[in-house]
Amino acid sequence: MRSKTTFLIPKQFILYIFFSALVFQQCNTPATKEDDRIIENYRYNHANWTRDASVYEVNVRQFSEEGTFYAVEAELDRLRTLGVDILWLMPVHPIGEKNRKGPMGSYYAVKDYYDVNPEFGTMEDFESLVAAIHDRDMHIIIDWVPNHSSWDNTLTETHPEFYMKDSVGNFVSPFDWTDVIRFDYENSELRQYMMDAMKFWVAEKNIDGFRCDVAHMVPVSFWEELKPVLDSIKPVFMLAESDQPELNETAFDATYDWKFHHLMNEIGKGNANARAVREHFEWVDSVYPSDSYLLQFTSNHDENSWAGTVFDRYGEGAKAFAVLSFTVPGMPLMYNGQEVGLDKMLEFFTKDAIDWKESPFTDFYRTLNDMKAENQALRNGAAGGEAVFLEIGNDEAVTAFLRAKDDNKVIVLINLSGARQQIELNHEQITGDYNEVFTGQEVSLSEKHGLTLRPWEYRVLIRKAVEY
Repeated sequence: MRSKTTFLIPKQFILYIFFSALVFQQCNTPATKEDDRIIENYRYNHANWTRDASVYEVNVRQFSEEGTFYAVEAELDRLRTLGVDILWLMPVHPIGEKNRKGPMGSYYAVKDYYDVNPEFGTMEDFESLVAAIHDRDMHIIIDWVPNHSSWDNTLTETHPEFYMKDSVGNFVSPFDWTDVIRFDYENSELRQYMMDAMKFWVAEKNIDGFRCDVAHMVPVSFWEELKPVLDSIKPVFMLAESDQPELNETAFDATYDWKFHHLMNEIGKGNANARAVREHFEWVDSVYPSDSYLLQFTSNHDENSWAGTVFDRYGEGAKAFAVLSFTVPGMPLMYNGQEVGLDKMLEFFTKDAIDWKESPFTDFYRTLNDMKAENQALRNGAAGGEAVFLEIGNDEAVTAFLRAKDDNKVIVLINLSGARQQIELNHEQITGDYNEVFTGQEVSLSEKHGLTLRPWEYRVLIRKAVEY
């Protein structure tokens, strides 16, 4: 039997341990007072580099056969030539294994908010990608999943109080998302954890902002506190996957225009007509703050995987609706593969790489991106011109509008039907000489001007001569 030994610990050593622990605790306590000061003195504004920007969504798993950060980096010169400004990477974090859906799981079942998915590469690979993006004068945002985590996220053990529980104390999955469990934002420590994690990616990994998944399922007050704190590190771009106007007040730079996206789908199916475009933007002007960015898109990862390709939903009108999404007020989005006419629904929970074939859609989208960047009237928010809808005598089939800013004027004419249409432009502001963006044709318009549009034909006329 081993005898007991008594150790006498000097009092000075005990005091040293006490004060060392106190210092350590202070160093690891969130700087909430500093955050509060930043929030109190914050003045909301959009970063200058977002004003003429478009967004390109990268599904890293399906972007290449390798499905890695390195493979994305290898394509940056091509994307820069395409005119891409902001790259949005779908969630880059490790994916949970417990209750996983499919063989590879959903990117939106986050296992660790401070690490990257090893399938994509290492943290060093991610840092290299960020640096390479910045070297090309582009910006990067990453998808953030604030509403829920995977079942095996370490927080379930270290901070089970961060999660919602049912009446018998079990974790709760939102909707039928059985591979994830929902956070409880009534818990102030969860809010601070999430804010600190997002600060880490901006301050330590040098990203330029976030696309925030189901942002409306997190209290607006959290986002209003977060934006100024992140902007104090560097001006960031915040995109909400939500369409609540209050999120555009001071919390986010941009929100989804889900209503317009679904409206375009209905027009494509013949269940609505072109007049609804004008009615929609009259509604937008009445409910959204004047400097709002609304994300406009014909596809994204959800729509492609679950609702169908642009050809499934728009048929021969796929290009016409793309032109519409790039010219109405808002910030346009491309989903990877659209520039080569992506014509399949990509699998969500398993490997299904994009076929990067030669396609006329490449020049088409390059033209749209260049047009967006080079015409002040098409800039985002209040920096661009409002949409003035033109009287054409046929607004059920054709949408026609003018956007002007300073000496730049853009006239958009799109036949949103499968039939030939005759229109009569009648507006004093249209008079002048223009270049048509896609053909380079010179066009002179008088106050009254008639023309014919083929099925799904589009014309974009620029008063200020621009080379494409």
